[in-house]
Amino acid sequence: MGKLLDITSRMKSQDNRSQNSASFKTQSDAVGSAAPVGGELYDMTEARQEMLNRERRQVKRTILTEFVGAFVILPEQGLLKVALYDISENGVAFDLEITDGRFQQGDEVAMRVYLNHSTYFPFTIKIANSRAIEEEGLVRHGSNFVRGTLNDVALHHFVKFIENVSASLKKDDGDILVSNIS
Repeated sequence: MGKLLDITSRMKSQDNRSQNSASFKTQSDAVGSAAPVGGELYDMTEARQEMLNRERRQVKRTILTEFVGAFVILPEQGLLKVALYDISENGVAFDLEITDGRFQQGDEVAMRVYLNHSTYFPFTIKIANSRAIEEEGLVRHGSNFVRGTLNDVALHHFVKFIENVSASLKKDDGDILVSNIS
């Protein structure tokens, strides 16, 4: 067997120093640097969380609200309408009414995005997370696209189309409706 190192005495001396000097600080701007500066200890939890938050959103997400119709397919039940929340090159977030239930992490779900009443674009997603938003009465699901299907290329172009079109969308307030053409 290898040698054992006894670090108990070193840990006790560091504990005494930190209790005596009360020099416990946070250093969120030194992400990735865990070395104490000037003998002081730094709480890396905040810095780590900040780094994780930055890494979490490395892809552009486009917020969608009633832009296209979307449904998930429930085996032996049919289509269930969902509200798309956002889309990125990696996946899609969507909302279900709280009364409709929720999908579990890891579930693979067939989804359809309808471009009109009868034309749809099918793909498969894998649920990454879900959380209830009680005040809105819904469950938001985050999901990743399942890769390796026939629609990979089309899905990529669809996401790019949504990103580009959504940048110049305008809302119709119904202010220029014509009631009668003479």
